[in-house]
Amino acid sequence: MNTVTEASTRSDPLADQPHAIVERDGVRYTLLGTAHVSKASVEAVEALARDPRFDAIAVELDAHRLRNLTDPGALRELDLFRILREGKTGMVAANLALAAYQRRLSEQLGVEPGAELKAAALAANARGLPLQVIDREVGITLRRAYKALGFWGRMKLVAGLGAGLFEKEEVDAAAVEKLKQGDMLESSFGEFAASSPPIYNALIAERDRYMGARLREDNAAGRLREVLVVVGAGHLKGLSAHLREDTAAPASLRGELDTVPAGSRVPWISLTIAVLVLGSFAWGYWHGGTQLGAALLWTWLIATFVGGAVGCLAAGGHPLSVLAGAIWSPFKPFHPGIASGTVSAMVEAWLRKPIYQDFMNLRDDIASLKGWYRNRVSRTFLNFFLTCMGTIAGEVVAFAKIAGKLG
Repeated sequence: MNTVTEASTRSDPLADQPHAIVERDGVRYTLLGTAHVSKASVEAVEALARDPRFDAIAVELDAHRLRNLTDPGALRELDLFRILREGKTGMVAANLALAAYQRRLSEQLGVEPGAELKAAALAANARGLPLQVIDREVGITLRRAYKALGFWGRMKLVAGLGAGLFEKEEVDAAAVEKLKQGDMLESSFGEFAASSPPIYNALIAERDRYMGARLREDNAAGRLREVLVVVGAGHLKGLSAHLREDTAAPASLRGELDTVPAGSRVPWISLTIAVLVLGSFAWGYWHGGTQLGAALLWTWLIATFVGGAVGCLAAGGHPLSVLAGAIWSPFKPFHPGIASGTVSAMVEAWLRKPIYQDFMNLRDDIASLKGWYRNRVSRTFLNFFLTCMGTIAGEVVAFAKIAGKLG
């Protein structure tokens, strides 16, 4: 039988902390709901981790985030050229933006976000207990959120991540309150997460279900009897319900939630842009002759060239990076597999190769806008992001001017 016991008034570390106790398949789970910026949560975790009745500790982390949290030198192993070649630039940049947001919170509040999760991991290691990392990999979470959104929703998602790069140093009170309720990813996207069901589903609801499945899967062998589970307070209600009530096989459920929807293999947006561009050229030549057709062609070339160049310049790119990104920008819709930002970032990384110290300083440098520009690793990602944004802006300007000439 599965049971849940809510917070009590016992004089123990759980007394003043949100928690639930769930018994499932012979295992008793003590779910501690924490605030990711609370010293009290850290103290509660440290006290509970010393309790001899627990024979395992589970944390709201994936393997990658666990390593970043406990190994300060993990970022130095980034392979920039491999990331650029494999098209993972945007995802790595998103992770760096989230890390920058967390670092600003740490400096503002005097508490490292996720310190209670780190304390739980270190305590498990010190006691020689199994440490279960039960959260879904953040890249999959972000990709599922992205796939679930329409065009404008995706633009808002990118803007939310971009805010992690460029917003002011002070994190507003509303975001801090969200963190007290316990989820770092949700707070990173502000009001957008609360007002967008697809975002909320990917960031919160799916992860509740995923973590419940991981706990059932990891403890199916029956070797453990008492597991301390440390999660953000925002996950406490959903996780306890799924852990208690879900009947689907945990492995298949987790596999479903780990899958990123394939979506269309046809790059419809780029294809549409390419058709519109070529169609406008053909229309111009057909109805206005060589003079109008050439004017439209030059309008497209100049606007996109300048847009890509301005974006790369805004990122502090090397002159040759600026030139490479600008030259590729007009052709990007006709070869959607290679973004103008990828071209400029590859040249940037080749010309201004990051040194060992850049990787060592990356964690600190991404906490400020000046640091993003100073560090050669983060500046490469800025180069990618801003060159792409500049190219898009150039395309918008080009279409506006072409429409004016055709009208």
